[in-house]
Amino acid sequence: MRRINWKNLACATAVLATITLGGCAVLGSTSDEGGAVEVDNKTSGDKKVETQSSQTTTDVNRPESNVKISEARNTPAVRVAKLVGPAVVGITNKTVAHDIFNRAFETEGVGSGVIFKSDGYIITNNHVIANAKEIIVSLSDGNTVNGTLIGTDEMSDIAVVKIDEKNLPTAELGDSDTVVVGEPAIAIGNPMGLEFQGSVTVGVISALNRTLDLNDRRVKLFQTDAAISPGNSGGALVNADGQVIGINSAKLAVNGVEGMGFAIPINTVKSIVDELMDKGYVARPYLGVTIFDKPTAARYGYQLTLDRGVYVFQVAIDSPAGRAGFQRGDIILSIDGEEVNSVPEVRNAVAAHKVGDKVKVEVDQGGMKNTVEITLEEMPQPSNQ
Repeated sequence: MRRINWKNLACATAVLATITLGGCAVLGSTSDEGGAVEVDNKTSGDKKVETQSSQTTTDVNRPESNVKISEARNTPAVRVAKLVGPAVVGITNKTVAHDIFNRAFETEGVGSGVIFKSDGYIITNNHVIANAKEIIVSLSDGNTVNGTLIGTDEMSDIAVVKIDEKNLPTAELGDSDTVVVGEPAIAIGNPMGLEFQGSVTVGVISALNRTLDLNDRRVKLFQTDAAISPGNSGGALVNADGQVIGINSAKLAVNGVEGMGFAIPINTVKSIVDELMDKGYVARPYLGVTIFDKPTAARYGYQLTLDRGVYVFQVAIDSPAGRAGFQRGDIILSIDGEEVNSVPEVRNAVAAHKVGDKVKVEVDQGGMKNTVEITLEEMPQPSNQ
């Protein structure tokens, strides 16, 4: 029998003016640490639903295939649920956390995933499987199997998981460049955990290319009013033709405001997935500097009085910027002639290039302005990859 800590559940839903990396519903027994990530302009933390979970679910929402319904009832949502629903899975992330006394305990986070290859390849969000000690995949037929992490990319919040199964139902990946505002959008996933596995919510595409700043990076997402709740992360956003047009990833939760969910466009996801399957990570160019603008400096207890540019706080010696002579205290003013006055602007300017490209960086070094040509190199990968 499940036990729910209603106090913590209330805290998880009463979030004021925050951007929440869509929900991995986190299950555990003693800690507020887990897999869901809540982001505001100061800190990031986890929200938790305390419960005891079994790992076997039953397919209770889908009628028998021989059930006949009228044309009026056979709506796009009905057809999509039947077509895509079997390819949407639950993903349980078992990890080890520590309490305030540094005592280790096991906690579980639950999110969603989409099978895109019949031999067991699944798309999900990075934050759904982050720091996983064990990954368990719950299929729509009620079976559960262990999953293996193929690759993950924190910057795009995309990951690929593999299960050792054959002839699985798959979802068709569509073309997100053809999406238009106002067309139907159907979200399928596991809001608040596996007890609600395979939930279907319906809305429309509210906006295209909605730009949000998350973790000092700027991302473009689809906005939808289809309900997206904790646990939906990694699930499918589908059009009326039954094609996946986005991966549900974030929810903007503002007091008194509903119907603002976000998904990563599937064309962006495809390119990330290709690299993850090829080499387990995404090769990205980098300068090799830690930079501050006014908001990020304030977050770390510093105060900047810059009128323009971004402050170089740290330089990696063995990096493109280090070899170009950048030092702490320098101010980056522009990249390739475009002014940069925030951390996201610098990251986006660099990310618009490929490894090996040359960029011209205008920098103020002790009152002297110089323009330096730098060859971008591949960002080093974390040691655990």
